[in-house]
Amino acid sequence: MIQKNYNIKCNPFKHLCVILIKGNILQKAFFVFMFLSPFWFNANVLAQTKNEDLVEILKSDELEIINENGVDSRRVTNGVFRHKGAMLYSNLAIQNINTNVIEAFGNVKIVQGDTVTITGDTLFYYGNTRLAIVSGNKTIMKDRKRTLTTRKIEYNMASGIANYKLPGRTVDEENILTSKEGFYNTQTKEFTYYKNVRLVNKKYTLTTDTLLYNSITKWSYFNGATKIVNKDGTVTGTRGRYNTESAESAFHNRTTVDNETYTLTADSLVVDGKSNNGQGKGNVVIVAKKDKTVLNGDQGYYWKAEGFSKIFGHAYVRNVVSEDTLYIRADTLYSYENKVDSTRKLVGHKNVFIYKSDFQGKCDSISYTSADSVIRFFQKPVLWSDQHYQMEADSITAFLVNNAINRMLLKSKSFVISEDTLVRQFNQVKGRTINAYFQKNNQLKQVLVDGNGESAYYAIDNKNKSIGLNRVECGRMNLLFQDSKVSRIAFIGKPDGRLIPPSKIKQTERELEGFNWRIKDKPTKAKTMWQEP
Repeated sequence: MIQKNYNIKCNPFKHLCVILIKGNILQKAFFVFMFLSPFWFNANVLAQTKNEDLVEILKSDELEIINENGVDSRRVTNGVFRHKGAMLYSNLAIQNINTNVIEAFGNVKIVQGDTVTITGDTLFYYGNTRLAIVSGNKTIMKDRKRTLTTRKIEYNMASGIANYKLPGRTVDEENILTSKEGFYNTQTKEFTYYKNVRLVNKKYTLTTDTLLYNSITKWSYFNGATKIVNKDGTVTGTRGRYNTESAESAFHNRTTVDNETYTLTADSLVVDGKSNNGQGKGNVVIVAKKDKTVLNGDQGYYWKAEGFSKIFGHAYVRNVVSEDTLYIRADTLYSYENKVDSTRKLVGHKNVFIYKSDFQGKCDSISYTSADSVIRFFQKPVLWSDQHYQMEADSITAFLVNNAINRMLLKSKSFVISEDTLVRQFNQVKGRTINAYFQKNNQLKQVLVDGNGESAYYAIDNKNKSIGLNRVECGRMNLLFQDSKVSRIAFIGKPDGRLIPPSKIKQTERELEGFNWRIKDKPTKAKTMWQEP
């Protein structure tokens, strides 16, 4: 039974008219009819008119109809109201008939359909706009799958949008989310949270400044300083999105993925939270923590389970060994981690430059293994050691001991050039295979030639004056060097050679076939890091 609205007119000699009605609704209606006399009401008093927009009273233990200063209101105890399909409950309510506003107190509850319920201590409900403001020490909004708890909720029942501007806590089956402010669209199931946002899931924790969460698609869109932490590592960025179901994240500003084995940083980043694989674009930096290897490039990928990284576009790698740093540049760089012995293998492909303080090089492809400190150069590499040595071959293997070159193995079409600064000429050795050994100060110590050996070196006397040019051919040779000069040479087999006096040396005799002093091609540190054209 619906309580109708009465048009009540006060005695002209009074400012206040109050009608107190108790009992059931039929008794209340009869009482009003019998009590109100012609001295109090005009002819329209008993005309009952229904207003579709007015909040209706369905039930009350006590009802007072009040007119004060021309304002009609109802005071309802333990009342039940209905408006536009929503139910309102309270211990005490004051309904302003003129403004269609209800003030309610004690055990306040709003029920909208079978999805939304709001409870609190006090309620202001604006019937014309359908805005409900519920507050209290513990104000709770529930739908079928989640619960929002805060101290004050503003809920527009027309649009289905609720918001709070005091710290709130949202709980569903998978997540606990807290923030200082927030909005919830009950129709689209979208949440927007602001200030100190924290999303806790059993698999991860997300903190940010602004978060838009769609509970249907499971995508969270965040803006501001953001951190995602799970058992496998941490992702930090400023703008992007994260899927709470698939654990996939995509960041659009400078972002870092950090875990126990590596750090991946890029201008934009996509990470699979389940596999912890990452793809970065723009100024990519991958740091392997165990061996202090740093990969840089325009674009990069990391596969965590395989321990494999790929980086390309201005790609270069830095490997810090002792106090020195090895730089390797290539069109594409690959990094392989051996999890058994925690070693790493680096592979560079196409247009390779290498720079270290004591040697530099160029080649088409390269591999480096941190376990044995071996660097392999392929497809006609050329290397420079210090300022006075150049080595070429179809392939070269450099063996490092204590971060310094100990030996170089040159295979096929091997050619070693040593600049003799005393005579300002070049000592040369070539052959099928060459082993070059170095002293601790990176000076060439010994050269062993095996197969098709040829040499051209300048002989000097005890006073360091040139006595001529030695041209020798022999299958195998052993050359000893001191201060960048040949100090001793041994020939194994039958050598064919001659000493040409200085005055009779022709220019064509100064160089072995294939000689090419390419010191201008030697990479610099800046060029290896793509800082020079």
